[in-house]
Amino acid sequence: MCLLVLPALYAGLMVWLSAALNEELRVKNEELESSANPSFLIPDSSLKFSVLIAARNEAENLPQLLGDLAAQTLPAACFEVLIANDHSTDATAAIIAAAAQEAGFALRLIELSVHTTGKKAALLAAQQAARAPWLVCTDADCRLGPGWLAAYAALLVRQPATNFISGPVLLTGPANWFTTLMGLEFAGLVGVGAACLARQQPTMCNGANLAYRRSAFEAVGGFTDHAHLASGDDEFLLHSIHARFPGTARFLFDADAIVRTAAPLTLRALLRQRVRWASKWAHYRSAAPQRLALVVLGANVALAVGVAAALAWPGLWLWVAAAGVLKLGGDVWFLGPVLGFLGRRKWLVGLLPLQLLYAPYALAVGLAGRRGGYEWKGRAVR
Repeated sequence: MCLLVLPALYAGLMVWLSAALNEELRVKNEELESSANPSFLIPDSSLKFSVLIAARNEAENLPQLLGDLAAQTLPAACFEVLIANDHSTDATAAIIAAAAQEAGFALRLIELSVHTTGKKAALLAAQQAARAPWLVCTDADCRLGPGWLAAYAALLVRQPATNFISGPVLLTGPANWFTTLMGLEFAGLVGVGAACLARQQPTMCNGANLAYRRSAFEAVGGFTDHAHLASGDDEFLLHSIHARFPGTARFLFDADAIVRTAAPLTLRALLRQRVRWASKWAHYRSAAPQRLALVVLGANVALAVGVAAALAWPGLWLWVAAAGVLKLGGDVWFLGPVLGFLGRRKWLVGLLPLQLLYAPYALAVGLAGRRGGYEWKGRAVR
């Protein structure tokens, strides 16, 4: 019976989070149905955005991103784009400089000083040159829909007291099992982050799609408390703003706001990325993400231990099966609406294989993350 405790707790957590997620999606659908012309939510030019992008060796990806920014339905007068070049060794700077001469929107290249490196430094350099009260962040290798910025503007019309907005991110790649499993895991992270924000218990967000009010950023000291860490600028900022301004951080439940990013191409690249993310866990000050991580990891490890024990004592198989049904049922209940929102409901076929692989994968990533070292953009980070 002990085998059921953590999977049952996990299933209850998924049901609780799913209820919040479904309520947010219901409200959003009602808003869309009540308006024949959603453009009424786009504000006048008094609401402006500065889009901040850190770029290092992104010459291959920047033309697509710049094209997506040029296609935004939000009027060009409402936003500017600042791309900070983090000492690229390819044609990144030249591409940005050339685009700035002919772009139909305000575009500026920001060069980091010789003694300044890293994503946090790049975002800060861009922010210092930015002019708008709202700062929107994405990554240089992402793809944006035409309604991306308009979706942020529409949320702020509905919720003007907002200080932080976390946006949806979708993993893309070849139609194979590797991409399906990665995309499914990633969708779960996005969904949990969205549902926790709906419950006002923020845990995670993604720097590929978020926005924050400049005054709120300054009020919490920006990245100062975690300046020594190479990763985590997005989530630490979310937690700081929530602590200082409770109830003003929200998730952007709008399909037009989905940012697409390519999945890692190899298992090694995937593990490097996840270890980079895991390296920040030990530095959380908020209890919510730590509790969530313990429940998720505990439920998966309990199942793995149960299977190992049942191989020695076959009488345990019934209990292991019950625990597996609880865990899998919670995942299906939660991921159904998440994948529906992201337009990837077919990924549910990968849930059982992911369940079998997740315990050793999560343990390995967690242990490697605590060690603290990883590689990013050709640099070794400690």
